[in-house]
Amino acid sequence: MSVRVLVVDDQEIVRTALRLVIDRREGLTVVGEAADGGRAFALAVELRPDVVLMDIRMPGTTGIEATRRITTEWPGPEPAPRVLLLTTFDLDEYVHEALRAGAHGFLLKNSAPEQLARAIRATAAGESVLAPSVTRRLIDTLTALPPALLPTLDDALVKTPSVELLTERELQVLVLVARGLSNARIGDALGLSEANVKSRVNRILGRLGLENRVQAALFAHKAGLS
Repeated sequence: MSVRVLVVDDQEIVRTALRLVIDRREGLTVVGEAADGGRAFALAVELRPDVVLMDIRMPGTTGIEATRRITTEWPGPEPAPRVLLLTTFDLDEYVHEALRAGAHGFLLKNSAPEQLARAIRATAAGESVLAPSVTRRLIDTLTALPPALLPTLDDALVKTPSVELLTERELQVLVLVARGLSNARIGDALGLSEANVKSRVNRILGRLGLENRVQAALFAHKAGLS
């Protein structure tokens, strides 16, 4: 079954390029385009895409505001589409706010076409997607904060022997996730396939009750693993 994608960017040339990349991939279909966040919300309600691929910075209604509307004002009855945001820079001052607004992932605009396609498929499948460099910058920024200002994770989760739920190999993967490495680089370091690493990361998130790689990295930091 094809993954239906709504493309949102204020630049027509970017929308056209994204459509060409997406429509050439098997199992992916662009069902609509919007030039701003306000139109994006209206089209999302009308077209019911699986994924909204949206620029984080746009005039008028920004990608963050549109993401917040999609996650909080969705009329149903189907679940709201998942939002994958595009950012030009790996340290975007809006990324933290977008996470709070309910974005499911971030990808750099200069990502390779196949990486974009994989990210869309992963987002549609319910995974959280974060470009490795975005993950690393977020981790560096957040772990540099005073403990009292760190984003809240269940303190009991860190205090209880949750780490003991992980195998030795999963702990190794978790440490490398905390360092901001991509699945491919983790695989190279540990002699595992990229698919194997992806499976282990998902298992780690599930066992620890976490949603994405940033939370996993913060968990590792608080637990003294990184």
